[in-house]
Amino acid sequence: MDPQLTDRAGRRITLRDVGDDNWRAVADIAPRDEQRAFVAALAARYLLLSMRGGLWDSLAVSADDTVVGHVMWAYDEENGTHWIGGVVVDADEQGKGVGRQAMLLLIRLLSERPDCREIRLSYHPANTGAAKLYAALGFEPTGDFEDDEIVVALPAGRVPVA
Repeated sequence: MDPQLTDRAGRRITLRDVGDDNWRAVADIAPRDEQRAFVAALAARYLLLSMRGGLWDSLAVSADDTVVGHVMWAYDEENGTHWIGGVVVDADEQGKGVGRQAMLLLIRLLSERPDCREIRLSYHPANTGAAKLYAALGFEPTGDFEDDEIVVALPAGRVPVA
């Protein structure tokens, strides 16, 4: 991963494993109130999915040494795709470029895996902020839906630049 990705405030954005030193800070990450129709009210829900579901891997998003978000990923062995989910940036940290840099880091991380052919994610059609971000990163609609969410994909060989 490129440790030199920074947000608009010049803070270095990194992805870190969730462990004893940061899990509480990750669990407390909360989106803006109006985003709760699209993501969990607290990242704690995503941590539980990672811990109890056996499918997802959670990562803390940090700006310098402060936890400011959460992302998670999974591998679908059936079709050889990697999935991104549980993308949440704390309400106070939004609009600073944290989400974009975190996504770039996660895309790079997944693309470097030898089993990565494609990266997918889904979002609700009314979540226009997510739609803009994912389109800017090169994700394209697949025509598939997960429940009521649009599924988009990025071929592993097409990693966006910062």
